[in-house]
Amino acid sequence: MKTMTLTKDKNRFLQGLDYFCYSLEAFGVIGFELLLAYVIEPYLYGCEMSGFAPWQKIVHWVLTITLWVLGGMAVIKDCARKSEVDLIRRWKESSLLQGAREMSLTQWILLLIGTILCLISTWIDWSGSKLLTEFSRRGPLLFTFQYLYYFAEVFLVLLIIVFGQYAFEKWFKNDKIPFGGIVVALTWGLGHWLSKGSLVTGIYTAIGGFVFGGAYLLTRRNLKLSYLFLCIMFIL
Repeated sequence: MKTMTLTKDKNRFLQGLDYFCYSLEAFGVIGFELLLAYVIEPYLYGCEMSGFAPWQKIVHWVLTITLWVLGGMAVIKDCARKSEVDLIRRWKESSLLQGAREMSLTQWILLLIGTILCLISTWIDWSGSKLLTEFSRRGPLLFTFQYLYYFAEVFLVLLIIVFGQYAFEKWFKNDKIPFGGIVVALTWGLGHWLSKGSLVTGIYTAIGGFVFGGAYLLTRRNLKLSYLFLCIMFIL
């Protein structure tokens, strides 16, 4: 039996559905942390995550980062094998400087406005600098692993955006709407609502996810530039 591929053997609806599934798979990879934090590690350590010792927190972050990176790469490679979308090749071919030059003045203004609004929101939420506050609370060692964890999380959020964008563009033939950001808003926002037990946190995360999707389009889909600004918006 002939193996079906996304680009050659399926109609536009099914192609979009495949990309949407990849977006959901990337979101599902984020969920690996829940298995670690609420099932495996509490069983091994005999305490909830809030009671983890410093070394247990580091182990948690290392395991989570490993699962996230391996899971995300598995999704990327599976898509590259079955379609023309090869994000590894796109990453290698993208350039920060070239991407910056290709953006129009309007795109830069909108991107900077979105970035500044995210930073202001984070400043208000943390009553100051998130970066400095976490460094002060955790110390150099825990801070380092915490932020490596954030970098891995942004990697998966970008995958959700990219594949979600591909999906809805296939369905609606519209490349001006940040569909990927809408997918992140619904998935990542819902995930934070359920994991944090706070609707406000879920809505706050959803709004941020929508802005992230807009940033991806404003950078003209340059993966390196998108990742850089998503890190600035989310981490700082």
